Amino acid sequence: MREQIGIVVQLQEIEIKINKIKAALEVIPEKMSRLDKAIRDAEQGLEMKKSLVDELKKKYRLNESDYQANLSMLGKSQEKLAAVKTNKEYQSILKEIDDIKAKNSRVEDEMLKSLDVIEITERETVTLRKEFLETKDQIDREKEIIGKKIEQSEMDLAELDEKRGSISKNIDKELMLKYNIVKGLTKGTAIAPALDSICRGCDMNIPPQMYNDLQRFDSIKFCPHCQRIIYWGKA
Repeated sequence: MREQIGIVVQLQEIEIKINKIKAALEVIPEKMSRLDKAIRDAEQGLEMKKSLVDELKKKYRLNESDYQANLSMLGKSQEKLAAVKTNKEYQSILKEIDDIKAKNSRVEDEMLKSLDVIEITERETVTLRKEFLETKDQIDREKEIIGKKIEQSEMDLAELDEKRGSISKNIDKELMLKYNIVKGLTKGTAIAPALDSICRGCDMNIPPQMYNDLQRFDSIKFCPHCQRIIYWGKA
């Protein structure tokens, strides 16, 4: 029985390693999803800034078009001024000219403001693009590392699965059945050592007689508290 217990302990160690690898692999899709979202968010921020620059330039071109149209109107009004015959007409055209000049002055102010905003926004876009490329480069490296980790983990799992199958063949069928039953009940370790009359699976005291019987390794014993298979810790 001592040898059988030793094999079961080895099996449990292998299964613990397998479970750790699987648990690590299970969180990878969520991590990859977060990394992809980080890239999308950074890219979206960059695109929004680019769109803002495009809108500002479009607005500037419209103002520029209005400015040129007003200049054309101003020229025509000034031409008319030379041909007026009455003072009333003269005053009317003068007012028209003043209105056009005032309108163009406002448009010119808007154009200057737009140029300032465009310049600032373009600088921000350059900075944002640099940050985006740095973020993307960093995330790409992280994804590459994760990819290699997945590859290595899958290789480790295959190797451990092979070891588990090989070791399982050497375990008594009844002991293997009890091990699997307890493993299902405890949702974790199915076998634990007992040291100084304490089950190391649940840290509870076990009866003195049971602890003494464990040292003979002549039968399977279960912890009366956590129901794990227990063995003398010096096995």
